[in-house]
Amino acid sequence: MTDQRERGSDAGQWASSGQIERDLVLTDADFARIRELIYQRAGIVLAEHKREMVYSRLAKRLRHHGMTRFTDYLSRLERQPDAKEWEAFTNALTTNLTAFFREAHHFPLLAEHIKHKPDPVTIWCSAASTGEEPYSIAMTLLETLGPKASQAKVIATDIDTEALAKARKGIYPQEQVRKLDESRVKRFFQKGTGNHVGLARVRPEVSALVEFMPLNLLAPQWPVKGPFDAVFCRNIMIYFDKDTQAKILKRFAPLMKPDGLLFAGHSENFSYISDAFKLRGQTVYTLAK
Repeated sequence: MTDQRERGSDAGQWASSGQIERDLVLTDADFARIRELIYQRAGIVLAEHKREMVYSRLAKRLRHHGMTRFTDYLSRLERQPDAKEWEAFTNALTTNLTAFFREAHHFPLLAEHIKHKPDPVTIWCSAASTGEEPYSIAMTLLETLGPKASQAKVIATDIDTEALAKARKGIYPQEQVRKLDESRVKRFFQKGTGNHVGLARVRPEVSALVEFMPLNLLAPQWPVKGPFDAVFCRNIMIYFDKDTQAKILKRFAPLMKPDGLLFAGHSENFSYISDAFKLRGQTVYTLAK
C-alpha cells in the first residue's frame, strides 16, 4: 500500500515549546474513534504514535468542510455510512510508498515462471498504489513473452482511489524513471515535452496490459476472478493484524493456479499465518496443496 503521501500540515505557528499550535481540536477520544473506523473500513491498524500523521492528513478534510473539531467530522461520517466522504477519509489514511521494480529479485522469478506458459498469463497486483508495481509487472511480461504479451493481463487494484487515478495516467517525474536501466527507459517510456518537460509517461503497449480498479481487501466480495499465475501482495499486510492477514490469504488460495506464485513484501512472513501457502524462496510462496 509510490511516492509517499505528504505528511506536513499548514496549521499553526511554531510555539516556544517546540510544538505546533494546532488550530483544529483532536481529542484522545477522537483519535480512538479514527483508529476504530479505519480498522472497520479498511483493516488498517493505526499505532498510537501515528497521531500526528492522522492530524496532518485529515486536517485538510476538516478545513474542506469548514470544521474545526474532529468530533464533528467523525459524527458526520458515522451519520452517513454511504457518504462519498468515506472514500476521502480512507484515501487520506492510506500510505503509498513504492517504486518501479521495487524488491527487484521478484521480477526475474516472475519471468522464469511465465516464460513457457501455454495459456495467456494473468496476474493480480492487489496493492497497485500509484501504478509503479503493476507497470513493472507489465514491462516484465513484455520483456519475457514478446508478442505473446499482448494476450496477457495485469489486474491492478487498490483501496485508494486517488492513487489509482494517478496510476491510470501513467505519468511520473523523470528523476523517478531515470533510476531504471537506460534500455527500459527508452523502450517503455515517452519523454515529456513542452508543458510536460520533466515528466515521463508509460508507453501505450505497457498501459494496455494493465486494468485498474478499486478494491478493498476487506470487502465481502472481490471484483476479480482467477485463476491467476501470480498474485502480488507486497507491503500491505504489514498494515493488518494477523487475523485479517489470515482471512485474506485464505481468500487468495482459490484464486490461484495450482503452480501460482504469491509475492510478499520484504518485511512480511506468511509462513506462520496461513497453512494454505508454503515458502518457495525469499518472500515468494506457492500453494501448500
